[in-house]
Amino acid sequence: MRRRTETLSAMLLLLPFMAAWVLFFLVPACQTLYLSLTESSLTRTSGMVGLDNYAMLVRDPAFWSSLGNTFRFALLTVIPLTILGLAMALLVDRFSKAGAWLQGAFFLPYVLPISVMTLIADWMLHPSLGIVNQLLGIRRAWFGDVVWAMPAVAMATVWWTVGFNMLMFVAGLRNIPREQYEAAALDGARGWTLFRHITWPALLPVTVTALVLQLIASLKVFGQTYIMTTGGPFNTTRVTLHYMYETAFTQSDAGYAAAIAMAFVLVVVALSLLQGWLLRRRA
Repeated sequence: MRRRTETLSAMLLLLPFMAAWVLFFLVPACQTLYLSLTESSLTRTSGMVGLDNYAMLVRDPAFWSSLGNTFRFALLTVIPLTILGLAMALLVDRFSKAGAWLQGAFFLPYVLPISVMTLIADWMLHPSLGIVNQLLGIRRAWFGDVVWAMPAVAMATVWWTVGFNMLMFVAGLRNIPREQYEAAALDGARGWTLFRHITWPALLPVTVTALVLQLIASLKVFGQTYIMTTGGPFNTTRVTLHYMYETAFTQSDAGYAAAIAMAFVLVVVALSLLQGWLLRRRA
């Protein structure tokens, strides 16, 4: 009887979340899947076309180009964000007296809305007035350069979001028992030896989580490239979500845009599961 009561209480507590999940995730996902099988616009839903949209997607060079740009952005952000987040967390942990100030300074950009972040990045990378060009002694139009546009967006994103990873690593560092460091210090361990044999093994679960979350976030990039470069120059920064947006709202092809969305979801889920499995196996 007691167990049945506990089960009923748990189900009642989960009910609001499950209702929100069904209403705001499952139902829209099913509607998107249905829409991807039709030839629809933004204003009308046409008849079923089966897998024709997906067949066209496989032969669409613009889709593969946008997917390649998305992967390129992920490569430019996932590893740097993880390494810098760990380095910042180690600084916060090392300088304990100024730790709160350092933590606040590192995390501050993360609370900025994307519109403000893009304005700051545009000012810092301005061809003639930007502080980056002045420090480097060059006059480069970062967001208008075919080679440097995507790295520039990636650099701005790293500066904007690295604070989140830093907080995760700080939490991981504070969960490591200090007795382990004290015992190792009595045996003569210092610096790199402590990090290699105590800190890094203890932070492996946090690192796996950070890499998986960052990969998902990077693959879902849209706002930065849309505001900073509008997909240019010459579509070198047009990512998959940007292409889906243009297909739906510029070309008014909702059916094909839904097919892009479903295909992209499968790619993100597959890559996230693969990355998580590989990292956990290595750990």
